[in-house]
Amino acid sequence: MALQIPSPQTARSVIRELRARGSPARARVSASFFKTAPGQYGHGDVFAGVTVPAQREVARRHRALPLDQLATLLEHRVHECRLTALIILVGQYRKADPMERGRIVRFYLAHRSAIDNWDLVDSSAPYILGDHLLDRDRSFLYRLAKSRRIWDRRIAVVATAAFIREDDFDDTLRLARILLRDHHDLIHKAVGWMLREVGNRNQRVEERFLERYAAVMPRTMLRYAIEKLPESKRRRYLAARAA
Repeated sequence: MALQIPSPQTARSVIRELRARGSPARARVSASFFKTAPGQYGHGDVFAGVTVPAQREVARRHRALPLDQLATLLEHRVHECRLTALIILVGQYRKADPMERGRIVRFYLAHRSAIDNWDLVDSSAPYILGDHLLDRDRSFLYRLAKSRRIWDRRIAVVATAAFIREDDFDDTLRLARILLRDHHDLIHKAVGWMLREVGNRNQRVEERFLERYAAVMPRTMLRYAIEKLPESKRRRYLAARAA
């Protein structure tokens, strides 16, 4: 019997597997959910209708995909190709040695233009960039926070979830102050979410921030931030915002 040699892992094989798992009906729902109509934040994004669990299954089978093949996936117009690439990249980062982690972070940042929707940011920024910066200079996050590109700004604040898990809140709070007057709802949601995560770890720290800034926070940001607080406190902060 001839010895069977495994086929090399390629972007093409990932694309083929994702297409086989796609659903036109689900693709239509995703296109609406991720706001792909003209003038919306996801305008032009294309969906194949593949569930996230199915993407994770494909990612597990291609967990050793080389970076050049991941680059091909990140350049693909289909959203699920880009998300699957990021799922693979996060898995590779977790298992990599320090030198390889640095290479993965540089690759991630070099392909930021492919990270162009909120799920792509949220599934990767804390686990690659945030983790990498746990014991490094974080000034790059402040440059991202001042970017004209919404996804760079979201990467900046969501990456701090990695710091919050280590009870390190300073950068989250500083970035929240920078983004208080951001015009975009998706940034309001991201900042509010991170403030809520701070509160989950240390409610007193979150409330000190709210005491100072609740009155000037965008309403969506405030509502996300106070979601887990007692009802009496939620009413008080909302009243401060109204006043």
